[in-house]
This record gives sequence, C-alpha cells and structure tokens, in this order.
Amino acid sequence: MLIVHVFVHVKPECVEAFKAASLDNARHSVREAGIARFDLIQQADDPTRFVLVEVYRTVEATAQHKETAHYARWRDAVAELMAEPRSSVKYATLFPTDPGWDYPHGV
Repeated sequence: MLIVHVFVHVKPECVEAFKAASLDNARHSVREAGIARFDLIQQADDPTRFVLVEVYRTVEATAQHKETAHYARWRDAVAELMAEPRSSVKYATLFPTDPGWDYPHGV
C-alpha cells in the first residue's frame, strides 16, 4: 500500500470550482481497482486549503491513476485555480495492515 497526501492551496475565488472538479475526480477515482481510498478534505479554519488522501494498492496504481481521463480532466481544470503549486508526501501504511483496507473498520 502507498498513501499519498496531496496538499492544495486554492485561490479564494476558486474554492467552489476546485471543489466541483475535485469531487468529480474523487468519485471516479474510487472506482479504480488500484485505489483503496480517495478522500478529499477541506481545512476547517482555512477553506482555501485542501488535502487529497489517496491510498493505492500498489505503486503501479499511482501511474495508472495518472493515465485516466478523469485525472487529466481534473489536472487541467484545477491548474489555474491554485494559489501555489500543489505538493505531496508519500507514506507507507502501518495500520491497518494491507488487507485491512478492504474492510470498513480495518483489521
């Protein structure tokens, strides 16, 4: 499993457009076989900041995700909405164990 947190800072006037594009991307992403979770969260005290929490079953699934039409649509739609370039950090899972991502409450 590979977990990626993508940090996004959006221009204040672009928050709603970013949310719409990102929700579309997330709804399609969770249907990919290589993705265990794909969460879109918005910072409570600064609505211009978001985190995409992406949980991939394999490292290869990250590359496959970037080849999808919905990712390309999202990438192009949000490019001009960001206040600064997005950044990401990759993590390895400790808990739940890899099979635990298939269950609602982990193992």
